[in-house]
Amino acid sequence: MDIITTAIVTALAGLSNDTIKDSYNALKSALKEKFGSSSELVEAIEKLEEKSDSEERKATLQEAVKTSKINNEPDVFQLVQELFDKINTVPGQQRNISIPEVKATGEGSTAIENIEGQLGSIGGIHEKKK
Repeated sequence: MDIITTAIVTALAGLSNDTIKDSYNALKSALKEKFGSSSELVEAIEKLEEKSDSEERKATLQEAVKTSKINNEPDVFQLVQELFDKINTVPGQQRNISIPEVKATGEGSTAIENIEGQLGSIGGIHEKKK
């Protein structure tokens, strides 16, 4: 699962906590502003909110993340990191995931290197804009 989908799925499990909820809402608002309220990405998030345990809806969100090319948005990754930071402060919700660095590697591409956490090393995630 990509890091953005992981952040959203993890946050949905902890929305009863105001700290997580505020950070999640900030991420969702930024996505609405950047992609539009009726975008495939935002609609996938809202469908997952309705049924957060659905593997099919998680897969739909993951596909929407991929097609939206959100992986090329460093400001979104900053909000994702802030969300994980908030999750890590809540007992029972910790995932201890951090995104150490987002690098623009050339025109139209972004690389996220060596994401580490309790879930294990995810390694490098590379997405090139086509």
